[in-house]
Amino acid sequence: MPPVSIPATMNALLLKNDGYARQPSGTVLEALDPYVEAGTIAVPEPEGRQVLIKVDLASINPSDVMFVKGMYGQPRVQGRPAGFEGVGHVVAAGPEPEAQALMGRRIAFATGLSNWGSWADYAVADAPGCIPLLDTVRNEDAAAMIVNPLTALAMFGIVKEAGEKAFVLTAGASQLCKLIISVARDEGYRPIAIVRRDEQIAMLKELGAAHVLNADAPGFRDELAAVLREEKPRIFLDAVTGPLAGAIFNAMGRHARWIVYGRLDPAATPIPEPGQLIFMHKKIEGFWLVEWMRTAGAERRMSAVVEAQKRFSDGRWATDVTAVVPLSQAIERVPQELAKPNGKVFIAP
Repeated sequence: MPPVSIPATMNALLLKNDGYARQPSGTVLEALDPYVEAGTIAVPEPEGRQVLIKVDLASINPSDVMFVKGMYGQPRVQGRPAGFEGVGHVVAAGPEPEAQALMGRRIAFATGLSNWGSWADYAVADAPGCIPLLDTVRNEDAAAMIVNPLTALAMFGIVKEAGEKAFVLTAGASQLCKLIISVARDEGYRPIAIVRRDEQIAMLKELGAAHVLNADAPGFRDELAAVLREEKPRIFLDAVTGPLAGAIFNAMGRHARWIVYGRLDPAATPIPEPGQLIFMHKKIEGFWLVEWMRTAGAERRMSAVVEAQKRFSDGRWATDVTAVVPLSQAIERVPQELAKPNGKVFIAP
């Protein structure tokens, strides 16, 4: 890649609030303008092991929505760009060798704790949070390479280690769960996907789900109980929480592990029978990709990165795209595009 002239300023969607929200406002993004505004800001200079990325495409994940609304586990910094993930080319690097090694490369990146997000012309990321890309990985897949694909492979690893072929997923039609279901199918596992729409059932069964249950359908509790008796899953991968998740965990058998990685339902999450934690040896725990990346070890991280790129390159995985929204139109268009089911929304500077 030839040298790039870096401007002094850039366009970005800037956070309008600091810290956390005083009152939760739900997980649906009804509008963007209460939380971010289109603006111009100085292009940051990378330091240490940081790199500066010319953004080609930025993804929008549920965690982004929770973050801009002040309900994520990281505080907002007013005036900084939002956006956790994207794809682009490294145009400047800090002095550390691992940053310099990425100069000129096309990379998938996660902004992590840098507070210089991907919904902008340029973003800053730490070199360890960047993935040099194969030419065979398209931008739509690369921009969503880290948050969902690596989480999918990491959590499927938990399923494999548990030793049972069946496992339960909520938000079954999400991009993340579709990736998990695809991997599970290839390795002979039996996902039990929980959804909210009948039209998602056939799609997920074709993808590889052993069972797809509509939580809003009459008779769901009886159907769930029958499937759990038949399949005996021990792992419950939950993005929803709330009363539904509590009911699922309550219905699962001995040694069940409820692994929470999201909170799509802002309602209180009941534990119907706490005694199960004692006498049935059930466990409740959380999963955060950042922590997994820190603790999994270099070999496991690299294996997941290589596997994700192979799957996108050979077509076993593909990101379902709802819309690619220009940065200049994001305030107006993103909420309505996110309201459409089953696909992913991107922002293009």
